[in-house]
Amino acid sequence: MNTVVLAPELDNRYGVGKVTSRIGLEAPAIKFKAADDLFECIKVEIAKSAVHCVLVDEAQFLTKNHVHQLGRVADQLKIPVLAYGLRTDFQGEPFEGSKYLLAWADNLNELKAICHCGSKATMVIRLDESGDPIREGSQVEIGGNDRYVSMCRRHFNENFYGH
Repeated sequence: MNTVVLAPELDNRYGVGKVTSRIGLEAPAIKFKAADDLFECIKVEIAKSAVHCVLVDEAQFLTKNHVHQLGRVADQLKIPVLAYGLRTDFQGEPFEGSKYLLAWADNLNELKAICHCGSKATMVIRLDESGDPIREGSQVEIGGNDRYVSMCRRHFNENFYGH
């Protein structure tokens, strides 16, 4: 089966135009930016060969329009769309793409992360070079396990708010 993999252009940790897992698996990806029409992008791919599935990595970086376009891919083109990403940023605020995916998705499957205390991790904090939590800054800053730590809400609040 032919899967079209989409990845945001701004995520260049492992090179632009590919998705790489933490265990080293990688796949080529079509990069997208905010102005791109993902519905039209998928139609171009269909013209080349049959498309059986669309997978979106780092889906938090989708725009509201992108989420609408991917809904059209599912509804009009009858192609399943799987989107993987974070719900919230390091300040506990929703990303635009995540907000609309949560609101409009047909199905939600949560991949669970675990906090250092053993509880379910629902939040993420960003660390500086010294390993201290950052409380201000741009919503988007690309990084991996060296910059971000998954935590339960209680430990997020202790680290972010000090209580």
